[in-house]
Amino acid sequence: MKKKPVLSWMLYDFGNSAFATTVMAAVLPVFYYDVAAKGVDQSLATSYWGYSQSIAVLIVAILAPILGAISDYSAAKKRFLMFFAFMGMIASVLLAFVGEGDYLLASLLLIIGTIGFSGGNVFYDAFLPEVSDEETIDKVSAYGFAFGYIGGGVLLAVNLLMIMKYEWFGLPDSLAGTQLAFVSVGVWWLIFSIPLFKNIVEEKKVYEKRTASYISIGFNRVGKTFKELKHFKQLLLFLFAFWLYNDGISTIIKMATIYGRDIGIDSTALITALLLTQFVGIPFAFFFGWLAKKITAKRALMLALFIYLAIVGLGYFMTTALHFYILAVCVGFVQGGAQSLSRSIFGRMVPGDRHAEFFGFYGISSKFAAIFGPFVFALVGQLTGSSRLGILSLIVFFVVGILLLNKVDIEKGMKEAEAYTDPDKKPVIHT
Repeated sequence: MKKKPVLSWMLYDFGNSAFATTVMAAVLPVFYYDVAAKGVDQSLATSYWGYSQSIAVLIVAILAPILGAISDYSAAKKRFLMFFAFMGMIASVLLAFVGEGDYLLASLLLIIGTIGFSGGNVFYDAFLPEVSDEETIDKVSAYGFAFGYIGGGVLLAVNLLMIMKYEWFGLPDSLAGTQLAFVSVGVWWLIFSIPLFKNIVEEKKVYEKRTASYISIGFNRVGKTFKELKHFKQLLLFLFAFWLYNDGISTIIKMATIYGRDIGIDSTALITALLLTQFVGIPFAFFFGWLAKKITAKRALMLALFIYLAIVGLGYFMTTALHFYILAVCVGFVQGGAQSLSRSIFGRMVPGDRHAEFFGFYGISSKFAAIFGPFVFALVGQLTGSSRLGILSLIVFFVVGILLLNKVDIEKGMKEAEAYTDPDKKPVIHT
């Protein structure tokens, strides 16, 4: 493990997590509800936000495995990462131009930005097995999330000051502070992406001679990988489990703030609570990396998911800002741990020369899953007029996900990956 590439890899998470905190989780949901969707029925505003999230992740889910296959074939993970990162950065800056009633523009920019953020993460995640090894993969993955908490939390704190104390920044009002916050996300993301763009060199491999377009190759390799999943039974079982419980996790992340706003919690309290989540999450991301070594990654992940079940129950009965603060602290305990351990467990069971392609499937699992959570949340809220029943539906995703995860044999999955040989692999240099 080389320290410079690892640090560069972590700093990308430090930078792009600002989009997850300020845009996806904290500032934009409140701005969308209060400004962009002004004049729209309140329950519909919440539903429109959920539908926008679902559309974004559907597009990413369709693209992820194809792009992963193409990047593996062409050794172009870094170029694809840069393309999607710049897409997210530009969309973040353009959010500053959204005004009252512009909910369609806000939804469009959210979709484009989410495609950039999530699409980039497909290739970012695929670098994890290249910058780490078997001994360090849990630690590096957990540290990446910890860096993300720090970076996202620091900028969110600054953004909160921009909105609440706008005069400190020479701004006329909190609206201008919010708009500047969106611009700062794009700039922050760019600055902390530069080390990865400069310092990480993609592994050079031997490939088949290219006889078709990259798009055709991508579709063909995706189809081939679907067929090959039968050779990786433990990996496939883990993907099903991950699909379900990650649906619950991603829905909590994306819908918590607008849900809190819908049940009457003050916007300042909501953003402050999410800032609390970030800073509570820093030590606990490190803690779960340590815990995985003590009790195994699988058991540590199971513990995190049981805590999520308690979080869903609290979310259903939540009525005050204090309740939201408690929920935010609980999420901080487990969010980074659950996501980092999921990533490292998956990375262990992936064939060594297919990182981007299989992390594309990891992406499609999480992204397709993330379609259903916000969609169900939005649909239940629209049909019943109550968001509380939507949050309660998440229990099913966690319970079934935990039951499937319990059946996964990680050691067996690692052996399946090591034993697999691609029957179509030809030792011809790519041209």
